[in-house]
Amino acid sequence: MHRKVDSELQVFLVHPGGPFFAKKDEGAWSIPKGEFLDDEDALAAAKREFLEETGRAVEGEFIPLTSIQQKGGKKVLAWAVEGNIDHENIVSNTFEMEWPPRSGKKKTFPEIDKAGWFSIKEALIKINVAQAKLIEELATIGSAG
Repeated sequence: MHRKVDSELQVFLVHPGGPFFAKKDEGAWSIPKGEFLDDEDALAAAKREFLEETGRAVEGEFIPLTSIQQKGGKKVLAWAVEGNIDHENIVSNTFEMEWPPRSGKKKTFPEIDKAGWFSIKEALIKINVAQAKLIEELATIGSAG
């Protein structure tokens, strides 16, 4: 999701929840995303994942971006859509894991613990390095529009 504020393009990013990312900032943020089944429409899955990670539905004109390959070989399909969401008022789905490790205790964490709007320059610092190409492509599209 992107928006313009005083003619500056801003990008909506989310920060993963859980203990492994609690103290990580630069390079830890992401676009809202998730996995989808082979028989599921990729754009429908992207909209579903956005809703699951933020508690907000997203609609608008979706512009496909060039897919990227993340660490471990995960292929990421992404779309740019103009919108505006209150980044301080998101509600994410949760996951459960053993924490602390080898304690035998299960703890629940939000999949996304915070979200924010960032300028292109800030977003390129915050985002997972594998996803930086998505931000760069959006900046090219945004400057043309």
